[in-house]
Amino acid sequence: MPLSLYEASIPVYLRMSRNLIAILDKAEAYTKEGGVALSTLAEARLAPDMHPLTRQIQMASDVAKGGAARLAGAEPPSMPDTETTFPELKERLAKTIAYLETIKPEQVDGGEDRTIELKFPNGAMTFTGRDFLLLFSMPNLFFHVTTAYDVLRNQGVPLGKMDYLGAPK
Repeated sequence: MPLSLYEASIPVYLRMSRNLIAILDKAEAYTKEGGVALSTLAEARLAPDMHPLTRQIQMASDVAKGGAARLAGAEPPSMPDTETTFPELKERLAKTIAYLETIKPEQVDGGEDRTIELKFPNGAMTFTGRDFLLLFSMPNLFFHVTTAYDVLRNQGVPLGKMDYLGAPK
């Protein structure tokens, strides 16, 4: 049986969102063991012109819920970007996961050729469902999850590859 659009998207969005919660849990444990303050981690960034950890988590959430919604032909749920603490970031990820769990295979499958248009202040991008997932949404998700991982790793949080990938089911 061929891989469906649903199978290639929603389980990945879910896994990476859950992995981010586990990574944030590990960062919190690190701070309790005498590492840096949580506020320092929340504000940390890899380079001066990059977004801090909080924004990386928000954008990973946006990519997951927005990608799922667009693939399902729905409007993504709005979440204001107001999180500044680890509990708030984890709550946002939990809300993202809850939304992702509402998306059913029949909403996504068959949408490989559906037109998806993203509007930006300076223009728009148009994709088929397949190209949106493979060439835009997944690369964006992995970029922001990897950057969040790297920010925390750079701050001394003892993370490894399996924290990023998550435990096999």
